[in-house]
Amino acid sequence: MTSTLSAQRPDIASPDLGSRTRRSRLWSVLSMSEVRWAALATVLFLAGGACQLLGAPAAVWWTLYLACYVTGGCEPTLSGLQALKEKSLDVDLLMIVAALLAASIGQVFDGALLIVIFATSGALEAFVTRRTADSVRALLDLAPERATRLTATGEEEVVVTADLVVGDVVLVRPGERVGADGEVVDGLSEVDQASITGEPLPVVKRVGDEVFAGTLNGTGALRVNVNRAAEDSVVARIVTLVEEASETKARTQLFIEKVEQRYSVGVVVTTLALFGIPLAAGAAFEPTLLRAMTFMIVASPCAVVLATMPPLLSTIANAGRHGVLVKSAVALEKFGTTDLVAFDKTGTLTQGTPRVSEIEPVPAAGMSSERLLSLAAAAERPSEHPLARALVTAAQQRDLPVPHSDDFTSTPGRGVTATVEGANVRVGSPAILDELERTCVEHVTEARTLVRELEEAGRTAVVVIVDEVPVGVLALADQLRPGAREAVAKLTTMTGRSPVLLTGDNELAARRLADEVGISDVRAGLLPDGKVTEVRRLQEQGHRVLFVGDGVNDAPAMAAAELGVAMGRHGSDLALETADAVIVRDELATLPKVIGMSRRAHRLVRANLVFAATVITVLVIWDIGWILPLPLGVAGHEGSTMVVGLNGLRLLARSAWNKADLT
Repeated sequence: MTSTLSAQRPDIASPDLGSRTRRSRLWSVLSMSEVRWAALATVLFLAGGACQLLGAPAAVWWTLYLACYVTGGCEPTLSGLQALKEKSLDVDLLMIVAALLAASIGQVFDGALLIVIFATSGALEAFVTRRTADSVRALLDLAPERATRLTATGEEEVVVTADLVVGDVVLVRPGERVGADGEVVDGLSEVDQASITGEPLPVVKRVGDEVFAGTLNGTGALRVNVNRAAEDSVVARIVTLVEEASETKARTQLFIEKVEQRYSVGVVVTTLALFGIPLAAGAAFEPTLLRAMTFMIVASPCAVVLATMPPLLSTIANAGRHGVLVKSAVALEKFGTTDLVAFDKTGTLTQGTPRVSEIEPVPAAGMSSERLLSLAAAAERPSEHPLARALVTAAQQRDLPVPHSDDFTSTPGRGVTATVEGANVRVGSPAILDELERTCVEHVTEARTLVRELEEAGRTAVVVIVDEVPVGVLALADQLRPGAREAVAKLTTMTGRSPVLLTGDNELAARRLADEVGISDVRAGLLPDGKVTEVRRLQEQGHRVLFVGDGVNDAPAMAAAELGVAMGRHGSDLALETADAVIVRDELATLPKVIGMSRRAHRLVRANLVFAATVITVLVIWDIGWILPLPLGVAGHEGSTMVVGLNGLRLLARSAWNKADLT
């Protein structure tokens, strides 16, 4: 007990922990070969420059500069030669050729400067890629390597978390991280879920609640029943899908890569023309070669190539960190162009679990609402039916006593019967009223009136009979998903149009739900092909439709829409496979944030492209119309490449996600 309470809190970093973290981050950067070679090239360049300024023999600083060439240009040269073997022209090779030509005419300083800036730019690009990947893969490190598994006899055994299987029960002590996704079967504690959900405060977890691998347990001990294998946990699914998404290319990126080859060939041809034509006309060799080399450097599309993927991949990584798995860069682009959202109802806008919405005693019976619900919950408590759980939950939420029941029986399609406090209690469908028409006409008539009113309002009616007398009717409705109303309001603001509800439910139930969440366009009673028809009708009207659903019957509509999004927690396998994105924790509030993030990524891509193209244009015009010094051309070209790379990293920040739905 003492050791548990005295353990250092993980959110209070000691000086030693802080220094170890800084050393770890430094080593992470230095572990990249691009960074090490760039650093060594920079040191050699600075040493050569110092020797040159101090008047050292030319052989000394030439040797240092040439060593800079080797260290900073070796990897790009090998990469460029490999690309040439595959009949592709790599812009890296153009930079190396320019540096070597500069050295060949005695401009060894300018060539070394190009090598250093180019190597630094390559290191930055590698860092951007590593940072994007690490921000997601770091989630896997949250899950502990070992967990305490409880055997059938209650004994404890320490096992590797990867060996845990569905059905295992693990003990999570205070201060430990949860080893697997699962459901709490015993215990009460507060769990810090910030690493998975982003919630700033710990969440109380009790029996029946779900916990995620990698989250941090508080002061209470929990017994958790594993319900997902390690490879299917939330963090593992985030990593897998984000890595798959990283391998895809958005339309903008594909266009740039298609143009890049032709553009690079054009740069080479123009460079040769800028060198050959003036030379043939009698121009001096050295300044003509210098101008041609400068043109080749400043016209190379490095910054344009790097303008697209960092913002998109940073957005995918940030969304994955917050529980939205975007399967491809193409899907992310489509989020930003969505102008109409269509929702399924059950399991999407609602939780798919019924709740007691009204309690209506039969006037002639004279029973109170509290007594009516208490008896119904007592009769239903032994049942596993979803309606039964709804009745028991409603009684508990109202702090009503739920007496013990005996002689429980259940008849499919009719209801249940039990003895509660000496009375015979029946809870079932309105059809059981037919059996009582001759014995208590007044009670049956009033009960049927209540049933009709509730069903017309889109509710499911359950009749309660005590000692063969109808005493009341309970209304059940699907429970609205938390945050649904706010999500619909934000989507309406962002797209300029209220979402559409496409559901197979009846018109009354659908419109009642739509009124609750703020949707005006309701299309009810739809079979799966009917949802597809409605999606296509909206597309014919010029809308780019995003469809959100969870069931097998939603998969065709997801496939027909520009973008399909599935609810991940209870979504069917077919829906999850068909969808372009998955909301892992069924939090609808994340949907407008992803749309906002996608739009911001598009803006950054456009800004990057405009900036890169402007820099290239200005430098090219300067070089052709006047004389652009080689060092200035190198600095301008490589500097623009660094700027667009760092600009894309901005979307990895938590603040970018927090402000996403405000855009």
